[in-house]
Amino acid sequence: MSDPLLIYGATGYSGGLMVEGALARGLRPIVAGRDETKVRGLAERLGLEPRVARLADTAALDAALRGVRVVLHSAGPYYETATPMVEACLRAGAHYLDIAGEIPVIEALARRHAEARRRGVMIMPSVGFDVVPTDCLAAHVAARLPGARRLVLAISGLRFTSRASAKTAFQHAFDGVRVRRGGQVVLVPWGELHRAFDYGDGPRESIACTWGDVGTAWYTTGIPDVAVYFEATAPLRMLELAGRYFGWFLRTPLWQVWLKAHADALPEGPTEEERGAKGMVVIAEVEDVHGRRVQSRLRTPEAYAVTGVTGPAVAARVLGGDF
Repeated sequence: MSDPLLIYGATGYSGGLMVEGALARGLRPIVAGRDETKVRGLAERLGLEPRVARLADTAALDAALRGVRVVLHSAGPYYETATPMVEACLRAGAHYLDIAGEIPVIEALARRHAEARRRGVMIMPSVGFDVVPTDCLAAHVAARLPGARRLVLAISGLRFTSRASAKTAFQHAFDGVRVRRGGQVVLVPWGELHRAFDYGDGPRESIACTWGDVGTAWYTTGIPDVAVYFEATAPLRMLELAGRYFGWFLRTPLWQVWLKAHADALPEGPTEEERGAKGMVVIAEVEDVHGRRVQSRLRTPEAYAVTGVTGPAVAARVLGGDF
């Protein structure tokens, strides 16, 4: 018998990891997606219930959510897919979770909080690596320094990306870098924000990048100024240079088609061996108006391995009434 948890996009890379994570927790999720052959094949292999629906097919989507209490949505890009699934969840009275990292999506979902509360359900984006460990660490340091006005997060160890994540990133990577200032999300030019962080083996240059915490940390901590940095690896330096000098060109439709075609040639995601090889380091630092600073550091497994655990863990808590 299935648990009332539906994982949509279950045949994708991250969705598959979360199905495995749910099974490891003793849950029996319903696996769902738009490709009937893939969904039924996965369900048969794992002995789970399949449901098939395209997000544009309202009737089929409503039927897929019948009897479901929690949806774990893992089919991006979320700037296209979040709204129809949220609408379906509101109609069905089901809680909505996803692993989105797109800041405009996070902001749009936050604006639907009151509506969801009236329906007795919760909308919670970003329950994967983006942003569970960073958001928890942000809450931790904010509690250590009440009244902090600035939050900086830094991440080291992000060596792999899934094919789907790369395609989503290319959509907005060359717009600039999103940060939060005075409570508002703003764009700053690539290369404007650099800083060194000690991830455990001495200072390492890091570059400000767009990341989901710029959206979520404001709601978690109330801190109005937020920026996220990544260790300045060679690929990130190349991305920064491309965004800084050729961003206007790489945003054109022709180059966007080429970049997404290039993403299609990437591996689906890191292998099990790669996910287990080396983990991540996350730093959170807050500062108040008097210049006092508090910093904490956290080590985690590889990013996609974290998503495979945190998504089902959050879903299990919501199923248990923690919402």
